[in-house]
Amino acid sequence: MSSKNGLLKSKPQPPSSTTKRILGIDPGTATTGWGVIDYRASLPITVAWGNIETSKELSSPERLSIIYQQLKVIILDHLPDEIVIESVFFARNAKTAIKVGQAQGVMFMCAHDCQRTIVEYSPATIKKILTGNGRGEKIDVQRAVREVLGASIRSPKHKRTHFDNSADALAVAICHLVKLHGYEKKPRP
Repeated sequence: MSSKNGLLKSKPQPPSSTTKRILGIDPGTATTGWGVIDYRASLPITVAWGNIETSKELSSPERLSIIYQQLKVIILDHLPDEIVIESVFFARNAKTAIKVGQAQGVMFMCAHDCQRTIVEYSPATIKKILTGNGRGEKIDVQRAVREVLGASIRSPKHKRTHFDNSADALAVAICHLVKLHGYEKKPRP
């Protein structure tokens, strides 16, 4: 599990009774982005974010097992009240969509096994809420995530990462705050 982003300095703490904790997920087989935010006093606060990465050298069942096991650790460590996931977008490559759908199925099963439900949002809905444009670019989504959660939400310097997956996961969580909890997206002071 890749979570070397400077945000996991000690054992994760469960949310307080006045906090809503949300786990956002950007599903994939090679890289699954995840991000945990707390919603406290009408303000989103980043708890942790990272990626679950699997090697293309592994078989599909091995990769899906790794995703399940690592997601379960994230859920049990962070104890989210709500889990939100980007729905599978079927575009040009049916083979990729099927593989991502398999990974998403494993994520649903893991959430169920941890007694959590999952809410899905389409990529267009997430982009529309975060950028104002349902066809926004990844860089626009990352910029919007930084505006809401702060400038520290960025790829570590001089490291090759799949930061866009983590940013997308945080974007799913922010989208959920807007849609379900009435959060009004505003830049961080």
